[in-house]
Amino acid sequence: MTVTHDLGADALAAPAVAGPELLRSTFRRHAAGVAVITAPGGAAHDGRPAGFTAGSLTSVSAEPPLVSFGIGTGSSSWPAVSTATHVGVHLLGEDQRELAATFARSGADRFAPPTRWTAGPEGVPLLDGVLAWLVCRVVGRVPAGDHRIVVAEVVAGDAGAREGLPLLYHHGRFNALRD
Repeated sequence: MTVTHDLGADALAAPAVAGPELLRSTFRRHAAGVAVITAPGGAAHDGRPAGFTAGSLTSVSAEPPLVSFGIGTGSSSWPAVSTATHVGVHLLGEDQRELAATFARSGADRFAPPTRWTAGPEGVPLLDGVLAWLVCRVVGRVPAGDHRIVVAEVVAGDAGAREGLPLLYHHGRFNALRD
């Protein structure tokens, strides 16, 4: 038996050529929670803490508890993350668009006021007012094109730092969750 589906005229259009723009255009349609990754300062980053708004964050394993995120090797945060033994993972609330934008902005002093933070376990910068945070021990950095996939084991955290709805990233903008 043959099953056919009417996929419409769009399905018959010639596919786009694979490349960076196809990937970006496709993932603009994928809504994702917004996370900020932080790392303590070190010699690789002039002693200043580093951080960035992550475009990808994944729960990898429950036993042991592992997460992963991608970071571009051209990122200003890469020198600190490339040598960090521990990193912070912060899940942002829908009211934290400006914080997300600050950590996404190139050249910004991300830890200057109005950003509020404290040094947490292992010296990891922990952002105040986030929905949840984790401190993770870096267990691997896997080359992936112009990025590295960082795999890290959770060693501490607060899954309910405060109540609230998550901040989402969709179509190139920070958005709130809607029913």
